[in-house]
Amino acid sequence: MPTENEILLERLDAAETALHKLLLGGGVVKVDYDGHMTEFTRANETGLRRYIAELKRKTGQVCGGRMSRRVIF
Repeated sequence: MPTENEILLERLDAAETALHKLLLGGGVVKVDYDGHMTEFTRANETGLRRYIAELKRKTGQVCGGRMSRRVIF
């Protein structure tokens, strides 16, 4: 049985492959995770990038770009 980290890495690979296809002109790409099938288009590319960033955080990989910060008053 695969570990949680192995499952996350498989999902990350699938999401990055989907983003690559999308950027190469694919009209719609599908990503399956947690029993849900989600379709991404160029219009919601940002959502796919966020999903990839979330998976990278969960697997301990460094994400480029800005990270959101919690505001404390």
